[in-house]
Parts: sequence; structure tokens; C-alpha cells
Amino acid sequence: MRIYITSVFVDDQIKALDFYTNVLGFSTKHDIPLDDNRWTTVVSKDSPEGPELLLEPSDHPAVKPYKDALVADGIPAASFHVDDVAVEVDRLTGLGVEFARQPTSMGEVTIAVLHDTCGNLIQLIELPTEQ
Repeated sequence: MRIYITSVFVDDQIKALDFYTNVLGFSTKHDIPLDDNRWTTVVSKDSPEGPELLLEPSDHPAVKPYKDALVADGIPAASFHVDDVAVEVDRLTGLGVEFARQPTSMGEVTIAVLHDTCGNLIQLIELPTEQ
């Protein structure tokens, strides 16, 4: 069993696609119009056939309270692995990204949490290097 797709609820799919591709650096896998919304997925440039992230419209009535509660409690909607959190935070800060949590050591891992401009907190995580 492998992860095929997971999603984050976004307030604006066009804005989200711009942020996730032009700022975070993912590649567009699918961008298909569906009535008033789209089937829009992004993938890691390092793993174009790997798991997809669906930029899911957040127009269902349950989504806003859910997202608001996650953000209020500081809980990220997704977590992305990076090689060096400090380097990514510097790069993203230079692009105007706002961080809810600056790089923080959590034992063997380092994390940072950013605002994705679409109503979510996203965690960056640096895992221990293999020795």
C-alpha cells in the first residue's frame, strides 16, 4: 500500500496553485476545470510520480470551522520534508512567506511552521541525516 493523494483545503485554488508551485517549489501534476472548481494537484519536483497533494476547495460548510480550529491550536494541515529547515526558512522569508513558528529543534528533528496564504499552517521538517 502506498499513499496516492492527500489534500489540503484552500480558500482560493488559483492563489494556492501559485503559492505551492512558485513559492514552495512543487510542480503542477493536474489542473483540470470542474464546474466552478478545479482538480488541481501538485507533486515534488524530486518525485514527480510520487504522492500528489490535492488543493481541495474549502467551500464545504464544515471546512472553515475545522481549518480555523487547526490554526488556532497551531496544528499544521500538512508536513513537508526539507533537507535543511534553516535554509528553507531563509529562502521562503525572502519570498515574503510568514512563519508561525521559526526553526525549532525537537530532539532529532527540526521543524518550522508557515502560513500558506490559503488558510493553513504547513510544517517543514528536517529529519536526521543517515550516517
